[in-house]
Amino acid sequence: MIKKAIIPAAGYGTRFLPLSKSSPKEMLPIIDKPTIHYVVNEAVEAGIMDILLITGRSKRAIEEYFDRNYDLENELKNKNKIDELKMIKSISYLANIHFIWQKKLMGLGDAILHAKYHVNNEPFVVLLGDTIIKDKYPIINKLINIYEEYKSPVFALEKVEINKISRYGIITGTKIKNNLYEINDIIEKPEINNAPTNLAIAGRYLFTPEIFSCIEKTKPGKNNEIQITDAIKLYLKQKKCYGYIISGKRYDMGNKFDFIKTNIEYGLENAELKKDLIKYLKEKVKNI
Repeated sequence: MIKKAIIPAAGYGTRFLPLSKSSPKEMLPIIDKPTIHYVVNEAVEAGIMDILLITGRSKRAIEEYFDRNYDLENELKNKNKIDELKMIKSISYLANIHFIWQKKLMGLGDAILHAKYHVNNEPFVVLLGDTIIKDKYPIINKLINIYEEYKSPVFALEKVEINKISRYGIITGTKIKNNLYEINDIIEKPEINNAPTNLAIAGRYLFTPEIFSCIEKTKPGKNNEIQITDAIKLYLKQKKCYGYIISGKRYDMGNKFDFIKTNIEYGLENAELKKDLIKYLKEKVKNI
């Protein structure tokens, strides 16, 4: 059984400057909750209660969000706002959440390497802190089921639009059965003309501890960073790896347009906001 989840959340978030100068992009709100809340909750829904967040300088807001705020709790208690009090206290008890700093930002591979001693030689999952995947059946559970069947690492995949290929790690593979591939190779952010497929790693990974030695052997690649895709290339030489195409929807909070779209879509599912939001959108479209 997979017991531990790693959530890298140390990046600068330069696409959201100047906001991300002082506020982590993982704290960008989706209606009334930060992105990182949804990611942690995804792990919790999969039954994983031991979560390590890889953070860094200027990310204190993430730690404070998952900690108790006694002043606010007392204020809500004094004003008899019982529902709000229960809600904010519950955030601190979502899971056993630990933090470690990535002192120098050397890429996703390096961030994951910081979890080496925490995972204690066990298989583990990685969820990117700025990516939400919404599905009827949690994708983490699906990855765990595939791992238990094949006893091999498995990653979530998404068929991306051609013009977005250069944003992601792209795989080639052999189809095993519906939506499941055995991965043959992976390329980090290829140019459109050099991309072998449009199957992108979708921000969810299930690794075995052997990935750490692969990361340690990986030299800096694109942007002079330790790319997890380069480490996976070494990983593929010693382990079969699988990829599963998600059936739900992935929300990439790493860029402004997707951030806006995500809030609109979640707003349309919110009972309190839906009616007014639909009315507003219809009026805006009519004026456009």
